[in-house]
Formats: sequence, C-alpha cells, structure tokens
Amino acid sequence: MKTKTPISPNSNSASAIEILQYIVLISVILYFGKTLFIPLSFSLLISFILYPICKWMEEKGISQSVSLSIALFFVTLFFAILIYLLILQITAFSNEWEPFRMKLIETVNQLSAFLADQFGISTEKQLDYLKNSINNSGSQTLSILKNAAYSFSESVFFLLIIPVFSALILYHRRLLANTLYQIFPADKKETIHEILIETIHAYYDFIKGMLVVYLIVGLLNSIGLAIVGVPHPFLFGFIASILTFIPYVGIIISSLLPIAVSWITFNSIWYPIGVIVVFSIVQILEAYVIFPFAVGNRLKINTLVIIIMITIGGILWGAAGMILFIPFISIIKLIADRTESLKTVSILLGDGNHTKKKLQA
Repeated sequence: MKTKTPISPNSNSASAIEILQYIVLISVILYFGKTLFIPLSFSLLISFILYPICKWMEEKGISQSVSLSIALFFVTLFFAILIYLLILQITAFSNEWEPFRMKLIETVNQLSAFLADQFGISTEKQLDYLKNSINNSGSQTLSILKNAAYSFSESVFFLLIIPVFSALILYHRRLLANTLYQIFPADKKETIHEILIETIHAYYDFIKGMLVVYLIVGLLNSIGLAIVGVPHPFLFGFIASILTFIPYVGIIISSLLPIAVSWITFNSIWYPIGVIVVFSIVQILEAYVIFPFAVGNRLKINTLVIIIMITIGGILWGAAGMILFIPFISIIKLIADRTESLKTVSILLGDGNHTKKKLQA
C-alpha cells in the first residue's frame, strides 16, 4: 500500500507570504510612527530640493552654513506667504461675518416657517428637537474638540521640526551618504550614487508636476466660479488653489469667503451651493485625475499605481500621505530599475513606454 507524501509548500507561495508579511509590517510601522515619519519625509523632500541650490552656492565660495541658511530662509518665506494668504482669507471673511450672520439667521427663520407651513411642525417642536440634538451631541463635541486640539498641536510640531530636520539632513549629507555606501557592498557604490542623483531629479520632476497641478486647479476653480457668477472668480480660484497645499484647512478656509460673498451679493442659497459644488468637483478631479496624470507622466509611473498610492497614503497618513507616497513609489521604481530581481516590479510601476519601445525594436 502506497502512502501519500504530504505536499510541501512551493517556494513561490512562501515568497508571496513573506512579501505580504513585509508589507503588513511596514504598514504598521508607518501608521504608528507617522508622528516621526511624516515630518522626516517632508524634510527629506525639502532637503533633496534644496541640495542643488546649496551645492551651487558652495561651489561659488559661500560657506556651507551660510548657503544652508539662505536656502532655508526662502523655504520659510514660502510657507510664511502661505500662512499670510490664509490669515488674509480669515480676515476678509471676518469682515463679511456680520451680514453673513444676518443672512444665516434669515435663512434659518425661512426654513423654520417652511417646515411649519408644509409639514405642520411647530416652532416649539423644532426648538425642542434642536435642544435634544445639542444635548445628545455634547460628548461628540468634546471628542471633536480633542481631535481638533491634537491636530493643531501636531501641525505646530511639524512646522517647527521640519526646518530643523531639513537643516540637519543637508548639513550632514556627506555623513549620511557615506553611511549608506557602507551598508551595501563596495561594488554597489556607483549604483547607489546614481539612485541618489536620480532621486533628486525625480523630486524636482515631482515639484514641477505639483506646480502644473496647482495651475490647472486654479484655472478650473476660476472657470467654475465665473460660470456660477461669483465676483472676482480668478482671485478666489487661484487663492483656493494655492491654499490647497495646506491639507483640508486650506481649501475649507479659502472657500468660506466666496461662499459668503456670493450669498450676500445675490441673496440666494443656490449661489453658495454652486461654489461648494465647484470646489468639490475640482478637488475630486485633482485627487484622482489631474494629480495622477500630471505627476505620473513626469515620474514615468502609470496612473493606476499613482491612484493606488494616493489611496494608501490617505489611509495611513491622511492628507500628508497622499502627497508623500508618490515620491516614495518613484524611489522604489528607481531601485527596481537597477535591480535584476525586481524587473517585474519595475515593469508594473512603469508607464509602459519603455516596454513599447522594446517591442517595436
């Protein structure tokens, strides 16, 4: 009688399980370590962008400390301009607050009268419902305030620590590069150097792609607001586009002023709703069409992978992840392009142009 030998798992299955374990482990580390990794990633992004500028100034005879200070000054100035635009929007909205508040009270009264006339819900019942809703939402309000306070403190921490990280990375760049060379075999030093140089170029292409995105978003915002009939559509449209760089908060605050102006000017709720619809549609187009197309073409990564990475980045790191995970995947592609065992990954991430050229040749 023959006995059946147990089927041993093949090497491909074991390899797939191993890869899955690494993905899960890395995802857990990235999620729980985001307080460190998010500012560190932004700092790497800034340092890669500033490196050629610092190197050029050093070649002109300017000391490393002075060139580093000049480069960081311009980065700080850029963020200061963004914050200034944000404050301008808040100030402009506060100037419109009183007529906006009166219009809001008038609309609430009209809605209350409509409910009483059409559905027979008396004003007393409406007030009781509002009181009960406020009482029941007390615990939720406390939770929202806690989350808002945590997000604000985290943002302040990021704003303070990112310039420090960027300065230290640029100052110790030779030490960090030599350490990276020591980790890998000596014959791989040239390849590592090429990857570092191309990573800097990839980050420049990423920034160029982002500038194209903000230009397109500004035009779409402006055209949409002009169609709705909002005054000064190009001003509001491009301010909203620039402030989109500040995740969530930027677009919310930049939309408040055109909403208030349109409501007060035209005395109709449909104009503010039109503004909200325009900004919502443009934001969806930016996230899932404009951004993947404009940035993906410059980084030579296919649109499907870009959309997947935006989604994964949003899940793990929120709005910051939706921006940072794109440069990450471009670095992975650069490594895969130069590693024979990762050629499949390189083909999967690529835009297909290289493969088409091979097939045509």
